[in-house]
Amino acid sequence: MNKTAAIILAAGKGTRMKSDKPKVIFELAGKPMINRVVDTANKIDSDLIVVVVGYKKEQVINVVPENENIRFVEQIEQNGTGHAVMVTKDIFHDYKGDVFILCGDVPLLRHKTLEKIQDHHRLHNASCTVLTAVMDDALKYGRIVRNSEGEVQRIVEFKDAAEEEKKIKEINTGIYCFDAEDLFSALKNINNNNKQNEYYLTDTLEILNKNNKLVTSVLLDDMVEASGVNSREQLNILEAEFINRRKHFEE
Repeated sequence: MNKTAAIILAAGKGTRMKSDKPKVIFELAGKPMINRVVDTANKIDSDLIVVVVGYKKEQVINVVPENENIRFVEQIEQNGTGHAVMVTKDIFHDYKGDVFILCGDVPLLRHKTLEKIQDHHRLHNASCTVLTAVMDDALKYGRIVRNSEGEVQRIVEFKDAAEEEKKIKEINTGIYCFDAEDLFSALKNINNNNKQNEYYLTDTLEILNKNNKLVTSVLLDDMVEASGVNSREQLNILEAEFINRRKHFEE
């Protein structure tokens, strides 16, 4: 039976929260956001949960309940999402199975959505399955670029997108399921030749395609699930959504 793991990105400070404490330990309805994400990873029976920490790492580590399946890895410099995943490579040496990429500041993602992604991923024997959403106003999200057959070809970050690409309404939520071996193989080939000089995890999709690996997608129905928290205002909005639909998010 295939193994399941999760990498939770939780290294950032969260400047717009206007606080010295790490963003991911802010509470939503009485529970730190990072713990809600860890709970979701546990609900899909993850054999291994790796939390990537950075800013004030001790505070993040201290709020996460002890569990023999949880490991912490420090990202000393925040050089992009690709770099954040790369720092976990030693833990995943010889690991065979699926690995989810989750965000520590996206607290309302449901385990049922992850199960849907994984079912699709395994059914199609994919190297990567990305969770996408369609928005009338796609804002500054990365855009999903498909080929003429309608298959996911690559993700282009907003700052690097051409004007035509910015018109695309399908966006990247930042949630993925990868074949672990394919993920770390692709990460060896990414670079920081972009406007933010960062190592983008999104670049792995184009690399996988060039290596004739299958990249698939699942469309998210409820954008609230993939909504991240960048400010206290956004946290309050998501908390209100959670309280109004608590049963939906907890089932």
